[in-house]
Amino acid sequence: MSTIAPKRILIILGHPSSDSFCAALADAYAATARDAGHTVRELRLGQLDFDPVLHEGYRQVQPLEADLLAAQEAITWAGHLVFAYPIWWGGAPALLKGFIDRVFLPGYAFKYRPGKAFPAQLLLGRTAQLLVTMDTPPWYFRWVYRMPGIHQLRKTTLEFCGIKPVSVASFGPILNSTDAQRARWLEQARSLARRA
Repeated sequence: MSTIAPKRILIILGHPSSDSFCAALADAYAATARDAGHTVRELRLGQLDFDPVLHEGYRQVQPLEADLLAAQEAITWAGHLVFAYPIWWGGAPALLKGFIDRVFLPGYAFKYRPGKAFPAQLLLGRTAQLLVTMDTPPWYFRWVYRMPGIHQLRKTTLEFCGIKPVSVASFGPILNSTDAQRARWLEQARSLARRA
């Protein structure tokens, strides 16, 4: 029997397609986390109805669509966030970036403070796991490219808002991977869920 206390886990699929290896990783993680006694909610960004463009930046309030209000409620509810997304052109897909632009807003995720260099972190007390796929060999993405698509989400978004630690698991290259490799990667996602 597990000695790990049950958690409230929110899994965010940042790949636009539910028929992707990212989706398979998210599904494997979700099923295993539920089997381990955790409460799991899921957001599939490709199925949400929202404008991913923050048209005026922070100069004007852009009303949140119902799906984004529900997303904020789910993030507030969660103690552990799991993002499953691919690296495209070195970064996260536009859909995931647009989701972050629209949801992680001042007053919700962070708060500017007069005279202070850094804002207050409003999402403290949460942890996160990134499940990141890529066609570049992960070692090359780390040591040559310096992981821009991971640093952006981990350091300059989640940790900036107080979510930490943020663990990272990289899977790839997906292109030309074998069924056996994919099965090992899915088992790695299940193992991470067991230790959540």
